[in-house]
Amino acid sequence: MLRYKAYKYRIYPTLEQELLITKTIGCSRFIFNHFLAKWNDIYEQTGKGLTYSKCSAELPQMKKSEETAWLKEVDSIALQASLENLADSFSRFFKKQNQRPRFKSKSNPVQSYTTKNVNGSIELRDKVIKLPKLGLVKVKNSQEHKGRVINATIRRTISGKFFVSLLVEKNIYPLPKTGSSIGIDLGLENFAILSTGEKVGNERFLKNLSKKLAKEQKILSRRALVAKKAGKKLSESANYQKQRVKVAKIHEKIANKRKDFLNKLSTEIIKNHDRICIEDLSSKNLMASHKLAKAIGDVSWSEFVRMLEYKAEWYGRTLSKISRWYPSSQLCSDCGHNSGKKALNIREWTCENCGSHHDRDINASINILNEGLRLV
Repeated sequence: MLRYKAYKYRIYPTLEQELLITKTIGCSRFIFNHFLAKWNDIYEQTGKGLTYSKCSAELPQMKKSEETAWLKEVDSIALQASLENLADSFSRFFKKQNQRPRFKSKSNPVQSYTTKNVNGSIELRDKVIKLPKLGLVKVKNSQEHKGRVINATIRRTISGKFFVSLLVEKNIYPLPKTGSSIGIDLGLENFAILSTGEKVGNERFLKNLSKKLAKEQKILSRRALVAKKAGKKLSESANYQKQRVKVAKIHEKIANKRKDFLNKLSTEIIKNHDRICIEDLSSKNLMASHKLAKAIGDVSWSEFVRMLEYKAEWYGRTLSKISRWYPSSQLCSDCGHNSGKKALNIREWTCENCGSHHDRDINASINILNEGLRLV
């Protein structure tokens, strides 16, 4: 079945190419904000937005105008893509699928633009990638993609690194059936407890680097104060900017480690099991507790479930979500007796009905499996 899949590569543009990327990002942001302002005015007056075709027809006129002639310097398809993004955002807003579009800020830590593949304008080769306007850019070709390239998103991170994400249309085939089903109970002490009895440890990516991060952030704060006393803007302070990049690199390292862990675990589960049963947790509600918010944010349960969802769809697996109100920790997985709520410090218990001794988390994962199979 044809699916869209993204492949991310790090690129190493020359100084001239970096400048053009920065210009294209700025022009794409300008187009988005310019037409968003117009769209908002029309919406306030009529209750309806503009159409993409009307906005698109205005773009060539803007390039001819002396005030905005600089738009001709960058990739025209990227400007059209920015406009399409705005039109799509408003379309989803009117369908009540998302909030009203907001203006894009220049101070946003991650900046990007998207361009389409037209007549082979985007092509990944051995050590370079061909991109519109930029020409050949040095790339770290870390993974092979097979399929038709739809578009490319060029991104500059807060640490000053550049990446390109290729959206590829390719055939993805279902995996062979295994005849296996599994229940997953998500936790904090252990990231995932499987109904097989296996426990996947919580790597605590943020906590493990928290001391180093705190140290670098303190230095960053001191350098901000020094710049302020000297009457300098933070953007003009070289020492502040160097330290800002150091802090950003630590955050990137945490995010990359977490994403790699979640991807590998979700792929392993999808490969080895036909049916996956998991609790439908609401991380947003759970993070309302200030004591657990940081730990819950670090484990990224919602991202893990999202990965399981799309991989299950791709590879012909079944993902069954159990209601968050299902008493998986209260039921005996052997006889089904409900022994009521238990304090969090109770990790093992014995069923008063049948005498079975349970590990709290493994018992919960077995109950989640049984309920998931019942729903399927």
